This record gives sequence, C-alpha cells and structure tokens, in this order.
Amino acid sequence: MPYLLNLFYIALVLVASPWLAYQAVRKGKYRTGLAEKFFGRVPRRAGSRPCLWLHAVSVGEVNLLAPLLAEIRRRRPDWECVVSATSLAGFTLARKKYSDLTVFYCPLDFSWATRAAMRRIRPACLVLAELELWPNLIRAARSSGARVAVINGRLSERSFRRYSRVRPLVRTVLARIDLVAAQNSEYADRFRALGALDEAVCVTGSIKFDGAQTDRANPATTALRRTAGIADDDLVFLAGSTQQPEESLALAAYLKLLKRHPRLRLVIVPRHPERFDEVASLLTAAGVPFQRRSRLATEKARADARVLLVDTVGELGAWWGTAAIAFVGGSLSPRGGQNMIEPAAYGAAVSFGPNTRNFRDIVAQLLSADAAVVVNNGDELTAFVARCLDDPAYAADLGRRAQALVASQLGATAKTFARLAQLIEPAAQPTARENRSAA
Repeated sequence: MPYLLNLFYIALVLVASPWLAYQAVRKGKYRTGLAEKFFGRVPRRAGSRPCLWLHAVSVGEVNLLAPLLAEIRRRRPDWECVVSATSLAGFTLARKKYSDLTVFYCPLDFSWATRAAMRRIRPACLVLAELELWPNLIRAARSSGARVAVINGRLSERSFRRYSRVRPLVRTVLARIDLVAAQNSEYADRFRALGALDEAVCVTGSIKFDGAQTDRANPATTALRRTAGIADDDLVFLAGSTQQPEESLALAAYLKLLKRHPRLRLVIVPRHPERFDEVASLLTAAGVPFQRRSRLATEKARADARVLLVDTVGELGAWWGTAAIAFVGGSLSPRGGQNMIEPAAYGAAVSFGPNTRNFRDIVAQLLSADAAVVVNNGDELTAFVARCLDDPAYAADLGRRAQALVASQLGATAKTFARLAQLIEPAAQPTARENRSAA
C-alpha cells in the first residue's frame, strides 16, 4: 500500500508540475522547505522528553493550536512540543507565533519522507488539527511507536461524501488513530461511519471558542488601534478573510454610507497574501485614500486615509477587536466561509454570506441565538451595515448575544488536553483537577 501511494503521489506531482512551477515563479509559492517536504529532513530533536508533534495545515489551524499549547505549558511543562505546517502562510505564522518552539514544514505523504521525519522527531504522539488523513504519515507514526490523535475534529458533509468514495482506504487509516476529539456529535458520527473505532471517538467541542479573545483592550488590539490611528469615536467596519469579490462589496457599502456617517472606517483583511496587491489596486482604482498595514511601521497613520488594507499575516484575530461591525469573508464566494467566532467573541455585530458550509454548526448556533445576520449579496451587506450605524442599540444587542454564545461554549481545550494526557501517559490516571476541567 505505501508504494502504491508513492506512485500515485509522484504521478500527481508530475501532472501538477506546470501549475506548481507557475505558482513558484509568479507567486513565490512552494519554493521553501523542499528538503523537509520531499525527504523528511526536519530538525533533529535532541533529548528524551515526551514529545507532541502538532500538525497544522495553514493559518487557521496554526491559530487553533494556541490555547492547547498554552494549556500544555501550564499543565505539563515537561512535555516538548514541535509544530509543523503545510502552507507558506501557515509556516510563516507558526514561526512568528511559536518562536520558542521547533517549527518546520510537514513532509509530503511519501513513505520515505514520513519515516525520516519520524526518526528525527521521535514523537510520543502525532496530533493532527481538524482533519489531515495522510495514510503514510499516520502509518509512519504508528510504526515508530507514536500514538495518533485528531483534535478539534471536523468532517463536513462534503468531506464525508468525498471520503466515502474511498471508504476502504479511509477505514484503514482511521483504524490506526487512537483519538478523534470531534467538535460535535454530528462530526463524531461521521468519523465512526467512515471506520474510526468507537472507543477512539469522543466529543470535546471546538477549541476555536477557547482561543477567541473577548477583551477589546488586550495589548495586541490596543497597539493596532494606536498604530492605525483609530480614534475612540471611530466606527470600524471590518471585512476579514475576504476573497474576490467581497472586497469590492465591502468598499461599495463603505462609500455609500460614509457621507451620512463620517466617523465610519473600513478595514479590509484579504484571506490570501497573494491578493494583497490586487486589493490595493482595487482601492487605488476607486480613488479611495487608503494605507497599507505593512507601511505603518515606517509611515504615520494619515487622517485622510479612512480605509486600511491589512497586508500582513496573523493579525486578523487582534484586528477583529477594533470592529464595531464585522463581515466574515469566504462566504459570498464558493470558499465555504471562515471563522466567525473571533468577531463574535469581541461582541461585534457579525454578518456573513450564505456559503458557510465549513462552519455550519457554528453558524447554526449563532443564528439560533439571533447573534449574527446572513447577507446574500452586496445590497444586503450595505443594508446591514447601514442598520447597525443607524440603530446602535440593534448592533449592540447582536454583539451581546454573540459574546454570550461564545462564553457558553468554552472548555474544549481542557477536555482535549485530558484526552491527550491519557494517550501520552496511559499508566497515569487523570488527576481530580483534570477530571474537573474535562467535566
């Protein structure tokens, strides 16, 4: 089986090589970490402390790890943690966010690369964030004596249908996983239906709730407000994790409402770094005075620039704390939505489009609590922003309900930690304190 997979992956790389070459030359992708990706030459770990290898695909999963890593540092400082990522953006953010840890590119799922990486890291447990079912990586982990866990497990209906087409292969992979800590019972049932062992599957909730900041006066947000020159009476409309055409729709709403609400400011945070220049060109063509976040380190915030383009990676969580009104992107495009927990936790008036399949359960919770609004197009987005500006009590009520919902969902990190502790130290029963935290 590993060798058949190797042949399949090689064929896939060959077929995709023209596109990969284009992305490397034009957009700077896929140039770094080649030795780690293709040969498993990750940093060699010294020492013999119990080690968790935590794998995150990209920016969202990298951010997800923060509350769990904080819990590990607090409860098991004797454990060693290393972090891998797949994308350039994820790797860059992980290096910045977890500068005290070893960070590297995860090897591609070639058998030789995954085996080499396991020999170098020697993990006690391979921890996969949300859903990363790479057969050779998981096989290499189990062959090396490591346990395997999926945390914050998420299996959408679309992914379930896709994996069902290759159920025999997926069943074999899932049977090697010692822990599937699912976000909810629906996801847990899907993991079981695909072949995960009943005793391995549990429901812990979503760590994303625990990782959300609720205090707008936190140091990161306070520093950003100061850097951007956002005054206390400014009303920030923030469109975050946006994709085309969401930036133009947010800009249209801002321009239509600015005259009536001169304290309105627009902050745009595109999802992908390669689109920063494209969005800058959009703003320039519209004749809108704006500044780029990356230049605020050397330029003073301009009073006439009421629009800010955040062209940096890893700051969106703190920027949400500046927002009175929020639009969560990837939802008026086919992407399937982005994380709406962060603006909800700050008590912003939250909106998003109808395409939110990636966060279906969270969306259902927000809508059932009357804590967010779905906008189906640019006109509805403009109408939502206008209502929030014209009726501050309406916006404040939305925000309060959203913040209360987030508060009611806390606790997944402690439950996940307790389950991992049982894997890594199977002979040790959870302490009373751990049991209380996991309850």
